[in-house]
Amino acid sequence: MTNSNTKPATGKLGIMVVGLGAVSTTFITGVMMTRKGLTKPVGSMTQYDKIRIGRGAEKKYLHYKDIVPIADLNDIEFAAWDVYPVNAYESAISANVLKEKDIEPVKDELLKIKPLKAAFDKNYAKRLDGDNIMHGATRWEMVEKLRADIRNFKQEKGVDRVVVLWAASTEIYVAPDMKYHGTIEALEAAMKADVKEQIAPSMCYAYAALKEDCPFVMGAPNTTVDIPAMWDLAEETKVPIAGKDFKTGQTLVKSGFAPIIGTRCLGLSGWFSTNILGNRDGLVLDEPANFRTKEVSKLSTLESILVEDEQPDLYTNYFHKVRINYYPPRDDNKEGWDNIDIFGWMGYPMQIKINFLCRDSILAAPLCLDLCLLIDLAHRAGRYGTQRFLSFFLKSPMHDYTKDEVPVNHLFQQYVMLKNAIREMGGYEADEEID
Repeated sequence: MTNSNTKPATGKLGIMVVGLGAVSTTFITGVMMTRKGLTKPVGSMTQYDKIRIGRGAEKKYLHYKDIVPIADLNDIEFAAWDVYPVNAYESAISANVLKEKDIEPVKDELLKIKPLKAAFDKNYAKRLDGDNIMHGATRWEMVEKLRADIRNFKQEKGVDRVVVLWAASTEIYVAPDMKYHGTIEALEAAMKADVKEQIAPSMCYAYAALKEDCPFVMGAPNTTVDIPAMWDLAEETKVPIAGKDFKTGQTLVKSGFAPIIGTRCLGLSGWFSTNILGNRDGLVLDEPANFRTKEVSKLSTLESILVEDEQPDLYTNYFHKVRINYYPPRDDNKEGWDNIDIFGWMGYPMQIKINFLCRDSILAAPLCLDLCLLIDLAHRAGRYGTQRFLSFFLKSPMHDYTKDEVPVNHLFQQYVMLKNAIREMGGYEADEEID
């Protein structure tokens, strides 16, 4: 390695997951099965992707682990919080994503992961009825208990570092309100005053993680770390944060396909996206207030890729609609259907239809792994605050909206950001430009 200042990945990495449902049990089971050599971590950039370093005669294409010190899968310990008391094995079976033959070989390990009591407020996810919760806890008590959970896990499992990953349900939409979310002091005061409407339970997890020196990843579209108070706290504690919402199916297609339309200078009249899914996520999103949170994140992608101001002839007043429909027979097998109305030479209309029959958790699991490994790497490299280079994995990348910063949603530009960050943390030149 060259002149990298990134600390090595010594000791164990603890991953504490909020939510022990379909996504997280698929993620955890897959890591355990990979460690035993019984499966392959397909879809994981950290395990498969190669990046060019150097130019000309010095040019090499290397796996991430050969450029930067990434934690080894054998060094990972898992823990979880969930509103339902069932262990990871029972949850993996009932999630109905993986076949039993892909769960049974790691049954003993999964049985040991029993969820800690969740910091939960039913008003934020009315469709969930679990009883494994911190009963009667104020927001500040939630924070204190979560901090104790993190410390206990580190001690019991002997882990050196911890990443906290939100893989739980989408909460109802909490609009950023500077009275409560503008500064660290305002946020802490609101937590201590038990202000329930502006302080989501997820904010308690994020606050607790940052205070315990643990990077935090928001895998749902919740506004948890997307507020100035959390940005300031991440800067003050020198801990990295990332979010929001795993980019799995439809938005992955959108962020990769919209550049085709834009690069080819074709016009867009409308883009209609609809989804059917039947897992716990679908159940929660069937509630309008929870769907609102998701809608905000899904709608933001297109508008920053196909921009009216840049090409008024092509992208003025196009119609963009997103729908999610709860459909229990599908379980985790989500169907994303896109109808795209475009126009070409002399304004003649054409249509594109994309039907993505995807498996939500199968697409999300490798993102969970990559986000945890890369944000741990960022922490050891001395990076803190919002990690924009992780936008590649996220549906609605965090950005400073208070300064009118526009997020990068273009998949291939996000990939350049990712590659440059890996190069830098490995002590190499960040030599690709986004143009």
